Amino acid sequence: MALILNIETATKNCSVALAKDGKVIAVREVSDQGYSHAEKLHVFIDEVIKESGKELSEIDAIAVSQGPGSYTGLRIGVSAAKGLCYALGKPLIALETLEVLARQAKVEQGLIIPMLDARRMEVYSAVFDANYKMVRGIEAQIIEEGAFSNYEEPICFLGDGAEKTKTILTKGNCHYLDINYPSAREMAMMSYVKFTKDQFEDVAYFEPYYLKDFVVQRNG
Repeated sequence: MALILNIETATKNCSVALAKDGKVIAVREVSDQGYSHAEKLHVFIDEVIKESGKELSEIDAIAVSQGPGSYTGLRIGVSAAKGLCYALGKPLIALETLEVLARQAKVEQGLIIPMLDARRMEVYSAVFDANYKMVRGIEAQIIEEGAFSNYEEPICFLGDGAEKTKTILTKGNCHYLDINYPSAREMAMMSYVKFTKDQFEDVAYFEPYYLKDFVVQRNG
């Protein structure tokens, strides 16, 4: 039996799910334009533990969404996960944020392309097949006419970055889902599979996958 705490804070959605053998038994999440993850994350962790009737010490591992995504959101989630791992002596599992998002799409054929907003017309994206196998790796790309034109099969776009591509990527094989953010719900089975394979991170050295350097913008 594996009891895993899943933490997803890479976007505006602050999401926590407690799962037993890959099945969610308690979840808390909220999408907040103000990025209040720092205030809500530990409250959500406490609430899912209490709802499940478990103790924090009973957790077998902590899983965290590793990015790409919001610099601040990733830093908060990873810091919390690492802190729990140190305090409880439990292993850390890292999951790719774009795959977590992609798994909200259920298709029988074609491709799934999750997109996260990365300012202006840039997105973080990856390409998965209907079984969530990665076809093209994670990239930060500018969306312009002709993007993904090399794919002839049906394409399912989702994520908050997909919204700004609707007027550009208009081929007949392009379809859009009204799903904006990754959720800890989809992390449950992903983290369980990694747990059974002992695919853990080095807690001391693990860092979020920012993809791009954080840039402080100054006026004047």
